Amino acid sequence: MAKKPRNALPELPKIPAIAGVRIAGIASGLKDNGKRDLFVAELAPGSTIAGRLTRSRCPGMPVEWSKRQLPGGKVRAIVASSGNSNVFTGDQGRQLVENTATATAKLIGCRKSEVFLASTGIIAEKKVVTFVADKVPAGIKALKKTAWHDAACSIMTTDRFPKAAFCKVNIGNVEVTLAGIAKGSQMIAPEMGTMLSFLFTDAKISAKVLQSCLNRAVDRSFNCISVDGDTSTSDTVFLSATGQVNRQPKIDHAKDPLLRDFRAALEDITGELARMIVRDGAKKGRLLTCDVIGAESQRAARNIGRSIVDSTLVRVGIAGAEPRVGRIVMAVGKAGERAERDRLGIAIGGVQIAVAGEVLSDFDAKAVVKHLKAGWIHFTIDIGIGRGKARVWSAL
Repeated sequence: MAKKPRNALPELPKIPAIAGVRIAGIASGLKDNGKRDLFVAELAPGSTIAGRLTRSRCPGMPVEWSKRQLPGGKVRAIVASSGNSNVFTGDQGRQLVENTATATAKLIGCRKSEVFLASTGIIAEKKVVTFVADKVPAGIKALKKTAWHDAACSIMTTDRFPKAAFCKVNIGNVEVTLAGIAKGSQMIAPEMGTMLSFLFTDAKISAKVLQSCLNRAVDRSFNCISVDGDTSTSDTVFLSATGQVNRQPKIDHAKDPLLRDFRAALEDITGELARMIVRDGAKKGRLLTCDVIGAESQRAARNIGRSIVDSTLVRVGIAGAEPRVGRIVMAVGKAGERAERDRLGIAIGGVQIAVAGEVLSDFDAKAVVKHLKAGWIHFTIDIGIGRGKARVWSAL
């Protein structure tokens, strides 16, 4: 069998059905090229939902709608359109959202508050207020238990490949399934980027507990990636639990020991999807992974890592294969987090360059230069003051 090149695009896994979930991805005409552009998911009655939305002060109309519904914690349907973001569209955009939710609720047989919306695509382009609502019936008709490929393709915009992941994990002695799809390749920056991700499980978990699990997973995955430093108006991550698995032990709180493996699996899946987004944004196939250790906290480590991977000077140094630690020190210092210059340690490609605030005179410069010319580049930065750590990924 021929060996795949290192930069080969990942293939979509074969994802099994999840009890209580039906999905579809259809071509509704939002995209001029005739490709799939409308995602619809139907969930069993009693399903719970958690979400993380963009922190942009200029969010899309679907983001505003979903933000209002999240406190209810119940979901029966998710509708996401790609090709048109419904952002900066005024009252016409608000009416489009209202019409979409109303039409979906009527077709599913649920309250409008159980319908969640998302979007991605061109900003400030208006559509007829019933445009998406008129297409929802076709999406409902196309619903299937395993239409993951169509679903993943329907939320793509500038993406080069569809993104999905899944796993099976135990809660107590009961096996549950966890699966998700995502999109994103540009306008990617911390606090999520132009990205959508929809995650589903057949586990029985309350919305409050689900939200705690999702917050932790997002902060360790989607909030640790960067492609171009721009934050989108439409970022949306939903995690839905149908509760259709049989004889699952009752979960009382987010730190319940029975949830330990589930939480880890969720972090693995969001991490895998996040790395796919970075790979998609790395058009030349070059990726930077930055491990920050010894920081004051996890949040501090993440912010320092972001500062490093987003630094123009650091990126210029990588492009020129120049092992200049001063640029990394600069990025650490401007991050706004506690750091002590004389405790910093820096390694590139596993080669220790600096220890306790000083550059080593005998580090292997040739090995570092060779590593900087490679496709996958790795920094390790030791702040030397605490136990906080984080891993941040970026496209180059």
